[in-house]
Amino acid sequence: MTLRPARVLVVVQNLSVPLDRRVWLECQALVAAGHQVSVICPREVGQPAHRTLDGVRIHTYPPAKARSGILGYFIEFVYAWLRTAVLSVHVRRNEGFDVLQACNPPDTYWLLARLHKLVGRKKFVYDQHDLCPEVFEARFGRRGLLHRGLLLLERATYATADHVISTNESYREIATTRGKVPLERSTIVMSAPDPDRMRSEEPDPALRHGREHLVCYLGIMGPQDGVDRLLGAIDHYVNVLGRTDAHFGLMGFGDCLEDLRAQCTRLGLDEYVTFTGKVGPAEISRWLSSADLGVTPDPVNDFNDKSTMNKTMEYMAYELPVVGFDLTENRRSAGAAGLVVHEDDDGALARGIAMLLDDPERRHEMGALGRKRIEEHLRWSTQATAYIEVFRGLS
Repeated sequence: MTLRPARVLVVVQNLSVPLDRRVWLECQALVAAGHQVSVICPREVGQPAHRTLDGVRIHTYPPAKARSGILGYFIEFVYAWLRTAVLSVHVRRNEGFDVLQACNPPDTYWLLARLHKLVGRKKFVYDQHDLCPEVFEARFGRRGLLHRGLLLLERATYATADHVISTNESYREIATTRGKVPLERSTIVMSAPDPDRMRSEEPDPALRHGREHLVCYLGIMGPQDGVDRLLGAIDHYVNVLGRTDAHFGLMGFGDCLEDLRAQCTRLGLDEYVTFTGKVGPAEISRWLSSADLGVTPDPVNDFNDKSTMNKTMEYMAYELPVVGFDLTENRRSAGAAGLVVHEDDDGALARGIAMLLDDPERRHEMGALGRKRIEEHLRWSTQATAYIEVFRGLS
């Protein structure tokens, strides 16, 4: 089998492509390096079942009906796995692939990789976006049998992988210790933004809704993401600190979105908060170009402490200072562009927001430092080099 150039099949279940920014950047890097790239992912409304976009062959399946609870997630995972397996056979027969790259969550595609290995020399690359056992504990507040099951799935994925891609040093340490992955078979590829595409544009004053400041959140809205904590901070900002000078734009979607809307209404904050729902690059740019700062409200737990927050680096790309709780990897990403709130308290987060809004000079300095950090150290082009080396090293 010749792997220069390789034919790469990328499997992603969490988001569609090109909406998943990290996966799309990876695909573009592979295409630029001369590789053939196919993707299997869930289908967005209006997307065709099969298409080629910018050299990437995208194959989609209708997403499962949204469900809640552990049983609901299990059903969704089984459905997505089966749809992906069928499409992988389609790709193998019609396009061919040498390398299967699985982007978690979930940690179930190791079995698909083993099945393909049985009938041909295929390589398996594990692109670990999340620590699934830690996500489970953060979402459901317990460990138990299912947590142990997730550890077993993760272990099987590590054992099957010919190479493991980690998003930061903390994830790589998990791979080499808990996963017993040899250091030479692991690579760090951060989910860094492309500063040439993500940069401040002309602000839109209408997004402030007549108020002096605009504060933004960008990201998934699940139980572990802390958007409920941000609403608690906005409640403190308005009803305890007595401030009416800021509007808050909350961009994103997730299984908690409707509950968060209801919480916002209960707190009497609807006139201060806009929920945009799912947004694309143009809307993200409009909001972040108009904002004064970005908030990373993810609460302190084992999962969040080890995870790199994409939102933080996207704020930095748009020259925004960042306010958030005390998380190890978030501190590493933001550096001097971040204000760390050491108390695990919504009121403390509100006071941090107020402190920066009252200090435009500090905001400007932090934003400039963040943008410089993205341009010089955390830009995608430097990460893409390490990513492509993974495929050059497979044999």
